[in-house]
Amino acid sequence: MIDRLIKFSIYNKLIIGLFVLALVGWGSYSLKQLRLDAVPDITTNQVQIITQSPTLAAQEVEQFVTFPIEIAMANLPEVEEIRSVSRFGISVITVVFEEGFDTYLARQLISEQLKIAESDIPSGFGSPELGPITTGLGEVYQYVLRKEEGYDSVYSDMDLRTINDWVVKRQLAGTPGIIEVSGWGGHAKQYEVAINSNKLNSMHVNVSEVFDALEANNENTGGSYIEKRFNTYFIRGEGLVKSISDIEKIVVKTVNGVPILIRDVANVGFGSAPRYGAITYNAQGEVVGGQVLMLKGENSYDVVNAVKDRIEEIKVSLPPGVVIEPYIDRSALIGRAISTVTTNLLEGGLIVVLLLVLLLGNFRGGLIVASVIPLAMLFAVSMMHLFGVSANLMSLGAIDFGLVVDGSVIIVESILHRLSTRFSGKTLTQSELNAEVNTASSRIRTSAAFGEIIILIVYLPILALVGIEGKMFTPMAQTVSFAILGALILSMTYVPMMSALFLKKNIVEKRTISDRIIGRLQRIYEPLLRGALRRKSILVVGSLALFGMSLFTLSRMGGEFIPTLEEGDFALHQILPPGSSLQQSIEVSEKIQRTLLDNFPEIISVVSKIGTAEIATDPMPIEVGDIMVHMKPKGEWETAHSKEEMFDKMRVVLSEIPGVEYEFTQPIQMRFNELIAGVREDIAIKIFGENPEILAEKAKEVEGLIQSMEGVGDLRVEQTLGLPQMVVEYERNKIAQYGLNIRDVNRILRTAFAGEKAGVVFEEERRFDLVVRLEAGERESLENIQDLFVPLPNGQQIPLREIAKIEMRDGPMQISREDAKRRIVIGVNARNRDTESLVNEIRQTLDENLDLPSGYFVKYGGQFENLVEAKQRLSIAVPVALLLILVLLFFTFGSVSQAFLVFTAIPLSAIGGIYALWLRDLPFSISAGVGFIALFGVAVLNGIVLISYFNQLKKEGMEDINERIITGTKVRLRPVILTASVAALGFLPMAISSSAGAEVQRPLATVVIGGLITATLLTLFILPLLYSMVERFQTNRMRGSKTMMVGVAVIGLSLLSSNLEAQSTDSIGLDQAIEIACANHPLAEVGRLEIEQQQKLKKSAFDLGKTRVSYSNGQLNSSQMDYQWQINQGIKFPTAYVTQARLQNERIELSEASNDYNQLQIEYETRRLWNEMAYHSEVSNVLSAFASKQAAWARIAKKRYEAGEITILEKIVSEGEFQQLLLKEQQALREVEISTEQLKIWLNDSAERSFAIVSFERLAAPVSPESGASENPQLAMAQQEIEVKKKELNLEKSGFLPDLTVGYFNQQIDGIGGLDGLQFGVGLPLFFWAQHGRMQAAKLETEISQAQLQQQEMRLISQGATTRLQLAESESQLSWHEKTGDKTATEIERFATKSYKAGEIDYVEYLNGMQQSLDLKMGHAEALKKYNQSVIDLGLISGSYKN
Repeated sequence: MIDRLIKFSIYNKLIIGLFVLALVGWGSYSLKQLRLDAVPDITTNQVQIITQSPTLAAQEVEQFVTFPIEIAMANLPEVEEIRSVSRFGISVITVVFEEGFDTYLARQLISEQLKIAESDIPSGFGSPELGPITTGLGEVYQYVLRKEEGYDSVYSDMDLRTINDWVVKRQLAGTPGIIEVSGWGGHAKQYEVAINSNKLNSMHVNVSEVFDALEANNENTGGSYIEKRFNTYFIRGEGLVKSISDIEKIVVKTVNGVPILIRDVANVGFGSAPRYGAITYNAQGEVVGGQVLMLKGENSYDVVNAVKDRIEEIKVSLPPGVVIEPYIDRSALIGRAISTVTTNLLEGGLIVVLLLVLLLGNFRGGLIVASVIPLAMLFAVSMMHLFGVSANLMSLGAIDFGLVVDGSVIIVESILHRLSTRFSGKTLTQSELNAEVNTASSRIRTSAAFGEIIILIVYLPILALVGIEGKMFTPMAQTVSFAILGALILSMTYVPMMSALFLKKNIVEKRTISDRIIGRLQRIYEPLLRGALRRKSILVVGSLALFGMSLFTLSRMGGEFIPTLEEGDFALHQILPPGSSLQQSIEVSEKIQRTLLDNFPEIISVVSKIGTAEIATDPMPIEVGDIMVHMKPKGEWETAHSKEEMFDKMRVVLSEIPGVEYEFTQPIQMRFNELIAGVREDIAIKIFGENPEILAEKAKEVEGLIQSMEGVGDLRVEQTLGLPQMVVEYERNKIAQYGLNIRDVNRILRTAFAGEKAGVVFEEERRFDLVVRLEAGERESLENIQDLFVPLPNGQQIPLREIAKIEMRDGPMQISREDAKRRIVIGVNARNRDTESLVNEIRQTLDENLDLPSGYFVKYGGQFENLVEAKQRLSIAVPVALLLILVLLFFTFGSVSQAFLVFTAIPLSAIGGIYALWLRDLPFSISAGVGFIALFGVAVLNGIVLISYFNQLKKEGMEDINERIITGTKVRLRPVILTASVAALGFLPMAISSSAGAEVQRPLATVVIGGLITATLLTLFILPLLYSMVERFQTNRMRGSKTMMVGVAVIGLSLLSSNLEAQSTDSIGLDQAIEIACANHPLAEVGRLEIEQQQKLKKSAFDLGKTRVSYSNGQLNSSQMDYQWQINQGIKFPTAYVTQARLQNERIELSEASNDYNQLQIEYETRRLWNEMAYHSEVSNVLSAFASKQAAWARIAKKRYEAGEITILEKIVSEGEFQQLLLKEQQALREVEISTEQLKIWLNDSAERSFAIVSFERLAAPVSPESGASENPQLAMAQQEIEVKKKELNLEKSGFLPDLTVGYFNQQIDGIGGLDGLQFGVGLPLFFWAQHGRMQAAKLETEISQAQLQQQEMRLISQGATTRLQLAESESQLSWHEKTGDKTATEIERFATKSYKAGEIDYVEYLNGMQQSLDLKMGHAEALKKYNQSVIDLGLISGSYKN
């Protein structure tokens, strides 16, 4: 089928051209319609149920609202999780459904269940409502509404809130893609009837009567209509209040014929509801804000642009002095993320195109392959639009143009190779070129097609991922699959057609840059391959050992769920103690904003959102606030260079504000964490139990256990207790005594303090609540509650304290539940550490130290929970991907053995991927895991190319396996290098990018690049070796069984390699050892630091001292209040600074001399240890040689004894002597190990090294050993010490010079100001005896240093003379051994052996002769050791080892 498709494309060029034009048109249209976003939306499929109960505490909210709704939701289908938060006045329940469950169906099911639950919720306790249909990416646009300067007195916060509610929000409503606009801050306008209790009581009116009067006098009605001849007249009764005066005139009741009006018992005016939230801006006070929530599934880029257009329209309709400003605009993040992707794709594409043109060696061929890139991308974009995949960081972030063009590279290279080898120097006709292109394409089409199909298929398991990782990576897999599918179709149609159309028909063979590059690589590669073929087992075992080591390295890596995307803006949490007032939170937020703006010039604006918004999707208490910090682009930062560094510096600055805790995160990250896991932090430690107090106690205990751990950044314990409450506890006996009921009393209490809605007041279209409550002055204390009057059935009134106990208590601040169980959360943000290792340490610590009561348990959530689930899914997806690759390889080659051969590229590629992560200090993440899946598909391409060509050569009659391998690799080296390099380098921009969003792409690209490097290098060697082994085992047609034999052999080698010490060592000589010691030893570091210290102190030579500034004010010169201020600077005599500078220069030279001596000591000790090691090694070699000879004689003695030629005594003596030699040899080997270990310790080098001891030879003696020690650094140090003391003496002498003073003053005398002048002064040392004493002491120190120098010289001369005598004695002994001793030992050994064989001496005499020979050789080694040590000692004394 593929052959026919290729042939059709070549011979029907016009049709293929029209299809390509159609693809260009379709792709261009789809590109304009494609949805854009920063990242995929990973929010779980959830519905929020929000119930506002403004008068209820957390206990009542949980009992009467949250619990009934949770029970009603428990039996819904496809529910994954139910969690809830109950706070004062609000209940928020989140129901999480299975992915794929229709959101609108879920909302319908919940609505039906809410109707059932509402029957269990008492009347007046709130009506449950569904939250907006939005997600973690839904807050696409956030703004503030503020007053311009000069308009502070014109508009109040209530006016701004009204403008926001009735102008801004109304005009934003209806914007395409918007589901809701949530207001925040300001005072919601109400018409307030503020009752004066004294007036109320004096007129014998109660609250209920006022409330009833307002309800009864605020309504309209209709009276149908009246027909009168030709007209119809409709009847309307208008009784709605329209103004404050209308309300004031309402009659409460009539007493003795006199009406009591509302204004007689209350003040009517504008008020506001109790606030549970506020918003502040740039330390300028309160403003009003809004959050634009996007409908789930909409195009956020288009929605934001539509909102921005609508905002521009709204600005025109705003009243003068009111400004609307955005502080979060999602389009900016989208622009940065798309810019990152675009840049990476363009750079990767350019790299691939350059490589194609360079390495293919044919400009036209390179352009044909390069043209596949835009066409494949247009195909991918069209499919993305068709399947609803948005363009974002993840969907476009894994596209590698190198992968896209792999199939096309293979086909074009095959065509060019065929044309150059068969038709060089010839000119082809178009028909001949068509035929050759068809033949070349068809012969390689299996490798090209199956290679790309394998890459395509390997992404299918990623499509099976579900949950958060599925939402994150499924778009990526879809996009890559679309691009590769398009490239596959183009490689079978467009590429052959273009090759036949545009490649030159005149085939001229000329050497190109590509040929020279490939030729040079082949000259390097071929001898290495031939050498590898001679060492198959070693290389195979080595590669398996390397794979095992890489797996060990992987097990030691940390893990994180997904690398955190840097959004550009920051989100901080301000957390005040429980019970803090809203006003306190506002004031603290302004302090925080001012501190941030003053200390960080990178900040554009700061907005604090305190408490709960109008639509409480995020129910925060009033003591908690979100601080949104709008930052400049990262390239303009000055204070810090990374997000983590900026967080740390902000934390330090903000720590100066007492009583506030902070958390640092990012807006989208915070919202994702909260909506996905119910917490805002990366890690959630959840303790489940029943008693809130025990939960809080255990949470604090957990905080103490983990707060000092490395990597614990922000640590927050959920605040559940400590909310101060004024509790009214009714006494039922008294309630019954007075004939009251609790409902009526509660209504009076609720109305008096919280306010009760008595109706609505309309202002044109605007509507505002009409609320009854006590005056503000009567709602301030516990006594106001106690003095609240309650009407009795008999018309009298009593204070509330008569029927209730009223006191202050601490109650629950919030009650959190998950799956119908109470829990408390300790939130942790990981900082500079991976999530997995931190959670493992936390888990271990809590398991060992946290004691929980029965029924209480701990769970871990947040990003860590997502990581665990993702790893479990990948543990299924990766094996499935590997199995698919293996099956496709079998279909490609029709051979199990060759399928497994190519499959070896996968572990080889894993080696590079793992070590690439390790080298870049990147933890294993889901991004890296997906990178491995992609890598495995790419890694087998080169193997397919090689094995396919080996098979082709075998079919053509090449029987010699080695010749087949050499020829095949030579021909296929170019496509192997080309495909691997374009695939790896295509990911290079992603791997090194540091722009927005690069954090997510970096692990994936790193894995693919590192893996392809090792896969290519090892495949060029290991794969031919395994192929050779398999082919040699295939002696008959039972290929399957032979393949199993090879598999068993490989497994056996891997098991053998696991028992070997497979570590790469670096062999070094004496000179290298000295370099390493001089670089790594702490003594060398001390010398370098001392030099640096003295160089830093050079700045202190010109120390002018402190400048004095003084100010006086008072009756200085007259009775008037005068002032005087002056500034003075003391200066030493100028020559003193020169003397100080010279002194510091001498001190620097002294530290340099000290460093030279340290280096000499390091070199001396290294040479000494090396001599010891070489000596013991030589002794071991001598003993080993004698032991091998003695072993042979022991065997001969045994045979002679068995033949009856010698006695048993000789046999026993022979064996005993052999055993003694073995013991001596083992002792010598231990000495070698000890001296080697001592040298390694001295080198202070962590690398595994061996030492290359070529031979144990005499060292060259110094040329002039009598020259003394004039170059010894110790003498140089002593001489330099004298120079330092001389300069110190000069400095003390400069103390007799005068000091200078300069100054300036400005003063007022007798009311006349502006009098100023200059001051000059001289300080003379009139009392000089102290300075004279210091100068004499400095002179004595100089003399002491000179005496010490003479002592050092005498000591070194003495040591030199002694060492030279020892050297002469050692040289005499050594010369004897070299001239006579060695020959004597050889002669003794030879004659003893000859005589014993001839029977002239017995065995005892033979042994004596051999012992003498051994003693002479051991004596030679000992003499050489002493001689070398004397030479080394002389080098230390002379100060140099140069000859």
